[in-house]
Amino acid sequence: MSHPSFRLDGMHALITGGGTGIGFTIARGCVEAGATVTITGRTEATLQSAAETLGPTAEYRVHDVTRTDTAADLISSVEERAPIDVLVNNAGKHDKRPTLETEDSVVREVIETNLVGALALSRECARSMARRGRGSILMILSMASIYGIPQVAAYTASKAGLAGLVRQLAVEWGPSGLRVNGIAPGFIDTAMSRKAFANDPDRKQRVLDRTPLARLGAPDEIAGSAVFLSSPAAAFITGTVLPVDGGISVGF
Repeated sequence: MSHPSFRLDGMHALITGGGTGIGFTIARGCVEAGATVTITGRTEATLQSAAETLGPTAEYRVHDVTRTDTAADLISSVEERAPIDVLVNNAGKHDKRPTLETEDSVVREVIETNLVGALALSRECARSMARRGRGSILMILSMASIYGIPQVAAYTASKAGLAGLVRQLAVEWGPSGLRVNGIAPGFIDTAMSRKAFANDPDRKQRVLDRTPLARLGAPDEIAGSAVFLSSPAAAFITGTVLPVDGGISVGF
């Protein structure tokens, strides 16, 4: 028996929020693994620069995931290039404030981006994936979906909802040949986290003390997990949320 392929040759990946941060790193990982890639986001200049950096196998579409009425049009436009084999729901909105100061409008805004937007795109992607009898949908979650983190009520609700959808959609769409999985990143060394830790150095040390591997993660380590879960090597994996966290979710 030959070893399963960890590559994405001949596959087409759609990655939301792919112009910056972890989304861009996932897009780069997919390109390096042989996939053609389409990235989306709200800012054309950012997307154009990212696509140029990714190379000739990358394209972009300007799209706001909260505009769920345009989800079908986006999928139709992207599939004019090639059928979508992999959807990575990475676009997200974060909010941090005491829960007693979190207004309903903020909760709705975060949930519409992180949960409703991801479900809408997954639904539209699944229609054509099911016709072909194959496809991988990946949700980028958060450790907030696994354990309690103060002052992120709206964000936690949205990511916990996504974790539930991973299981629910995997069961409903599995018979059609679709796989649905999630990645829950731990504390990753990004520009955003560096800024947050600069304002609270003690917090960074608390994180490192609790993390068995005693370091922050690298964006490429999230990308590697995304490529694996999207590849034929993970063909029998569905309904799973993979913590990529250096062990912090089990650390003490």
